[in-house]
Amino acid sequence: MLSRKVADLLQRELDTSIVVENRPGAGSTVATGQLARGGRGADHTLLMASPGHTIGASLYPNLRYDPVADFAFVRNVINIPNVMVVPASSPYSSVAEFIEGAQTEDLTFSSSGIGTSIHMSGELFKYIAKLDLAHVPFRGSGEMLPALLSGDVDVSFDNMPSVYPHIQAGKLKALAVTTPEASEFLPDVPSIQQAGKDYGLENFETYAWFGLIAHKSFPEAGMAKLQAALDNVMSSEEFKTFLPQFGAQAGQVVGDDFRQFIQNEVAKWAEVSEEANLKR
Repeated sequence: MLSRKVADLLQRELDTSIVVENRPGAGSTVATGQLARGGRGADHTLLMASPGHTIGASLYPNLRYDPVADFAFVRNVINIPNVMVVPASSPYSSVAEFIEGAQTEDLTFSSSGIGTSIHMSGELFKYIAKLDLAHVPFRGSGEMLPALLSGDVDVSFDNMPSVYPHIQAGKLKALAVTTPEASEFLPDVPSIQQAGKDYGLENFETYAWFGLIAHKSFPEAGMAKLQAALDNVMSSEEFKTFLPQFGAQAGQVVGDDFRQFIQNEVAKWAEVSEEANLKR
C-alpha cells in the first residue's frame, strides 16, 4: 500500500510512469538481491526497503550483496511504531511488572515469523533486559493475533496498525511503544525507554521503517531530482492524510544520514542475532 501510494504521488510530481512490482521472499532479500545485481534498468529502479534489509544481513550470512556498500540511499519515508502488548487477561499492566514477572515465570513472546521487525523487537527487549523469554513464531499476523488475544502467548511487539483496534476495544493492553517517544495515536502509553529505564532499556529503540534505496550506480543528478520530488510528495496533504492508517510518522533521514542509519541497524541486529543464535 505504501509503495503504491508513493509511486502514484511521485509519478505525478515527476510527470513520468512508475511501475510497482512485488518481489517477495526470504525476508525481502530476494528483491534486494535483484536490485544489487544491477545491470539493465539499475539507473531507474528503486526498492522500498524495510527492516528486512538490515535484519536479513544478520540472518543470512551468505547473501551476495552488502546491505550498505552496494546501494545508494534516497530517504526514509515512514516509521511505524511497534507496540508491546499483552492480553486483556494478563496480570501485567506495565513494563516493570512484566519484566519482574518474566524474571520468575516462564513467559513467551510471539511474532509473525522469524526475522520480522516484530520478532527482532522481542529479541532486542529480551537481550537488553536479560530475560529468558521463549519465542513462538507464527505464519503471519493472521495466526499470531488470535493466540495473543486468547492468552496462549504472553506478549508481542506487534506493529501499530495490527493491534491498535484491539487496544481500543480493550482486548489487548498496551504496555509501551518501541519508539523513543510516545506515539500520538497512543498518547497515554509510555515508550519502552521511559518505562524500562530501571532495567537497562533507556536506549531501546526499534520500529518498522520504510525507505527508498537504489543501486549504487544510480546517477547523482537523478538522485538530487528524486529527493526533491520526494520532499514535495511527503509535504503534500494527500501523503499526510495517508499516514494515520498505519499509525506512522514521516521519515526524517535522507541520503548519507539514511545510509548511516542503515549501517547502525545492521550492526545492532548482527549483535542481537548472534546472541539469540538466529543465523540461518
